[in-house]
Amino acid sequence: MQQRAALGIGLALAATVFYGQVPVLTRLAFNHGIPAIETILLRTFVVATLFAAVAAMRREAFGVPRAAWPSFLWQCVATFAVSSCYLISLQFIPVSLAVIIFFAFPIIVLVASPMVEGHAPDVWRIGVAVLAFAGIAIAIGTEFSSLNPLGLVLAALSAIGCALQFFSGRSLSRHLSPVVTSSLVHVAVLPLILALALILQQGNFASFSANASGVGLVAMMCVSVAYLAGYFLHMSSVSSAPASTVVPFFNLEPVISTVMAALVLREHIAVNQMIGGGIVLVALVLCGIIEKTAKSQ
Repeated sequence: MQQRAALGIGLALAATVFYGQVPVLTRLAFNHGIPAIETILLRTFVVATLFAAVAAMRREAFGVPRAAWPSFLWQCVATFAVSSCYLISLQFIPVSLAVIIFFAFPIIVLVASPMVEGHAPDVWRIGVAVLAFAGIAIAIGTEFSSLNPLGLVLAALSAIGCALQFFSGRSLSRHLSPVVTSSLVHVAVLPLILALALILQQGNFASFSANASGVGLVAMMCVSVAYLAGYFLHMSSVSSAPASTVVPFFNLEPVISTVMAALVLREHIAVNQMIGGGIVLVALVLCGIIEKTAKSQ
């Protein structure tokens, strides 16, 4: 039993390392001439086709039951928000700040869960939420006027979208397997992301240009590889150990992204960002403790 738990923790840590590379690689591709929307488009296509192939090999049905359609549509909206808003925000604000804002989503889930169930959140949940958003405010700091408001809004929308993914995904899981859900949702949002890419790029894709940077193209492709590796290891960790055992280790993801941004992108991490990020990390740990306590009662 302990060996299985240790394996699950090891897989979770490996997944976190891969997930943590996604925003850094996206920004690296952007720095070398590949807009984030093109990276998003490639990642969505790869995820949709790969999971569809896996589901087909497993002979799983692709139909969405009528009762699942509301949840499916909400999941599509949420996935589109996360896929587009989070990575595009990296073009406008530092990776470290975007990551801090995005990782407010567990706090949103923590506070919203009781309201979805029909009752008010308790004082502990409200307290953790206040602590987390205080950390975000400190991370943004007095440099608010010099930051691009669009980047902040996009990062916030991605956090809300990710929280919505949890609620709609839980309902959808009663009708479809995770592999089929991942495939169908990404197939559904692919035309929207393609349309967005055509609008933003005015039909001119930098990745198809003769002048496309080799570093940018490699970074763009590595985003898809990192995400798929992270997802596979994530699912493997949950199958090897209880979710309550492995989930806390995913709180290291913003730390890994921030460190990698400093090392790979030479991004300067301001003192207020370190303090604010540390406060958000504490709030995430408390969030996990509250959820674990609630489930054990």
